[in-house]
Amino acid sequence: MRIPRSRSTLRASTLAAAVLLVGTALAGCGSGGPGGAGDDSLDVWVYQDASTKVQREVVKRFNKTSDVKVKLTQVPGDGYSDKMRTSMGTPNAPDIFFNWGGGSISDFVKKGMLLDLDPAMAEDPELKKAFIPTILDAGAIDGKHYGIPMRGMQPVILFYNKDVFADAGAKPPKSWDDLLKLIDTFKSAGVTPFALAGTDAWTEQMWVEYLVDRYGGAGVFQKVRSRGMAAWDDPAVLKTARTIRDLVGRGAFGKNYKSVNYTADGASTLFAKGKAAMHLMGSWEYANQKANQPAFAKSGLGWTTFPAVPGGSGDPKSVVGNPTNYWSVNAKVKGEKRKAALEFVKFAAGQDYSKDLIANGDIPATSDAASLLGGHENPGYARFQYQLVKRAPDFTLSWDQALPAKYTPPLYTAIQKLFNGQLDPDGFVDALKGM
Repeated sequence: MRIPRSRSTLRASTLAAAVLLVGTALAGCGSGGPGGAGDDSLDVWVYQDASTKVQREVVKRFNKTSDVKVKLTQVPGDGYSDKMRTSMGTPNAPDIFFNWGGGSISDFVKKGMLLDLDPAMAEDPELKKAFIPTILDAGAIDGKHYGIPMRGMQPVILFYNKDVFADAGAKPPKSWDDLLKLIDTFKSAGVTPFALAGTDAWTEQMWVEYLVDRYGGAGVFQKVRSRGMAAWDDPAVLKTARTIRDLVGRGAFGKNYKSVNYTADGASTLFAKGKAAMHLMGSWEYANQKANQPAFAKSGLGWTTFPAVPGGSGDPKSVVGNPTNYWSVNAKVKGEKRKAALEFVKFAAGQDYSKDLIANGDIPATSDAASLLGGHENPGYARFQYQLVKRAPDFTLSWDQALPAKYTPPLYTAIQKLFNGQLDPDGFVDALKGM
């Protein structure tokens, strides 16, 4: 199974034995605890995947200039979330660590475990200006910043198969009416309009997120995060549920989507092979197609924005997805080590770091990255993605990442039941309110 690099953003769920194994392996890798005596180094944890090489390079550069050295601990992906949660507050907690912002760190913030980075930004205004505001703010909790963007942006994009569109004499949808007409066009041609990995609920979540955003704006989900589950009782959520049932009924996702997966490349292969015309997926779809269907990625893959919906009050320039990943600093790091920790996370704002991300196929979240995107392997795609995010008034973090982890299972269950017809729209809203 090839697990997409992108869905390092998925919450890991692993067996207790695996967590114990990871914990045992890493127990001796710490610095004696944050700010611990007897060790002048900073212990930095990062999720181990294809992008880790970027962090390895920045550690080398930092260690050449700093008296306080960084020790990079690469944590295997399957155990990262559990290891992060169980280590915080213990002597083996990291000094600096990779995270997803939102729900992944909210409990740490409530317990006062993370350093508020706003004073550092006030002291160094260029640090705050270095990042796209919506990306930086996506890492904030209750209006305070606890994370510095340190990896590429991951918006959800509407991809399309250029060859399938050309054969049908069709153009990418610019409106919801266009999208509905395309469903009929491709059904008539014997092509599934949209690839959908129905066995992986997070892929269906993308549809729900975008529709709620288009119907009611980013404020709908912001209310859920701030006021609790009762806030799902918003007209935009019910409209979204009705629209999902309409799409399913029209055959937008074909007849077999319930048995199609994403993690084993099922939906992406159907899409690349011309069995499906479009695919709503995170920006990592390009990297996945390049790895598994390189010819299609080079010449057959197209991309566009998710359209507005009739009567919707949301801004059609807004996006949903995973803004990026963040560095956070343990609040217990003190003195010279804290100064060094802040200097280390600031390296993510530099052009050398951005160039490394671009060379890795990522799109940096820095404000000045546009001038560097000519170095990307696909400059056209890179510029589209960068401008998509930069002009977005809001970037809503994926719900399964923004909410505390306990809500993920019931959220996934409700979404799958909606798509599969086991919940009607009113039942879907009730299920979300009852989480």
